[in-house]
Amino acid sequence: MIFAAMLKKMIFTPVGGILLVIASFILIRSLVMRNSYEIVLSSCVLLLMLILGITGAWKSRKLKTMEAAWKPPSPMTADINSDSESALTHAVSCAQITGLDGSIPLFFRLHFLIRGSFFPSGAERGCPVSLETSAAHGETSAQIAFNFPMSGIFQGEGYCRLCDIFGLFSFACGQEQRRTEKIRCAPCFGKEVRVNAQSGAEDRRNKPSVDEERYYMREYTPGDRLRDINWKSSDRIDTLITRISTDTQEKISRIEVHFRNFFKRRGINEKGKTVEGQAASLEELWLLDRAKARLTYFLRSIKDQNSSFIFDVHTAHGNWEIEDDEDLDAFLDELAGLSFLPYKNENALSKGAGDIYVFSTACDTGLPAFLLACNPRPVTLFLSQPTEQRTKNRKQRTESKGQGIESEKICLSDFYQKGCSPSLRWFGKSVKPLGVNTGRMEINYAEINL
Repeated sequence: MIFAAMLKKMIFTPVGGILLVIASFILIRSLVMRNSYEIVLSSCVLLLMLILGITGAWKSRKLKTMEAAWKPPSPMTADINSDSESALTHAVSCAQITGLDGSIPLFFRLHFLIRGSFFPSGAERGCPVSLETSAAHGETSAQIAFNFPMSGIFQGEGYCRLCDIFGLFSFACGQEQRRTEKIRCAPCFGKEVRVNAQSGAEDRRNKPSVDEERYYMREYTPGDRLRDINWKSSDRIDTLITRISTDTQEKISRIEVHFRNFFKRRGINEKGKTVEGQAASLEELWLLDRAKARLTYFLRSIKDQNSSFIFDVHTAHGNWEIEDDEDLDAFLDELAGLSFLPYKNENALSKGAGDIYVFSTACDTGLPAFLLACNPRPVTLFLSQPTEQRTKNRKQRTESKGQGIESEKICLSDFYQKGCSPSLRWFGKSVKPLGVNTGRMEINYAEINL
C-alpha cells in the first residue's frame, strides 16, 4: 500500500528517471572534458524534459477536479477462453470510461489506470491487478479490457494520469473512484436434469361458478389436475393446455439444493504439529469455481423448464430461497464471492420426500458422511474432481478423450493476459480425487496448466 501511494506521487516514469540521470551525468562529464557535442546533446535533452515537466505540472493542476468514471459490464462474467481459435471469436469484456474532458496540451495524453486486488473464488489472499489505457487526443471516453479468468471479487480503484507521448512524465489528475465488483463464473454445460420436487399444499377453496370463468391458459406441467385440462383447445393445437384460475393458488414445488463449499486442509508447522486453516491452492479454488458454474447452469435450466419452482439453497455461508428471476440474479452475485469455509455443524436436512441435489468438490472430505445422512431420500450429486491422478500418462489421456471425458482447464497465462499476477502461495499440494459412490452422480473434471 505504501509503495503504491509513492508511485502515485511520482512524476517521473522509470524511463524518465533513467534518462534524467544519464543526461545529467553526460552533461557534467562533458563540462569537465569540454566536449561541446555532448554538452549540446545533453542540454537539449534536459531542456526538453524541463519544458514537458513544467507544462504537465501546470496542466495537471487544472485537471484536479476532473471526475472520470469507469463502469464495468453488468453482470461481470469470467472469461476462460485461452486458445487462439476461440479468442478470435470471443468478445472481450470492457469497462467504459467517461468524463475524460478538458483541454490536453500538445504531446500529452490522458491515461486511465485500474489498480487493485483480485480474490479468485473469494480467496483470503488476492493477487495484484494492473490495467491501463489511454484516450485519443480530443476524445472524452475510452474502453479498457476488464475481465478475469475465474469467478471472484475485485477490489480496486480507477484514476487518471496525464502522460507525455515520450513516456517520461506521469502526473496525477482527476478524482479517484473505488469499486468492488463481483465476477460470476464462466458458464459450463451439462446433461439436462429432470427434477422431482417436493410438493406443497394446493388451495381447494370453493368458488362461485362466476369466478370459475376467470382463468388463463398455459401449457400442462406434471402435477396439474386432470379436470383443469382444456381438452378442446388441447386437441386443436395437439398440446395439453391447462386452465388456471386467477384466484387459484397453484401447487408449490420446492427443490432442495446443497452447495457444499467446505474445505479442510492440514499441514505441519515448524514444531512438527498438525495445524488446520491453511489457505486454499489455485487448483482447489478452480474446483470451487467449476462447482459454482455447474450450480448456475442447474438453477437456470430448471427455471427455464418451470418458472414456478422454488429453490431452497443451503451453503456454508447461509441459506437462500429463490422464487423468481430477480432472486436468482441476486443469488448468483452472492455466489460469485462465496469462498471455502471450514467445517461446522450443519443444519438438519429439511423434512420431505423430494430429491436432494448436492454440489461439491474433491476438497469436501465430509461429503461421504453427508450423503449417508441423506438416506433414504434420493440424492443427485454433482462433483468437481481433479484430473491429474486420473490420467497419469499420454496414453491414458488419449483413451479418456476417446470415451468423451473432457476437463475444463485454466492456465497461468490466463492470469497474466488479464493483468493479474498469481500469488506463489496458491501453488501447494495437488488435490486428490474424492472417492464417493452414489446412485446418481455427474463428475466435472477440472485442472490447471502451469
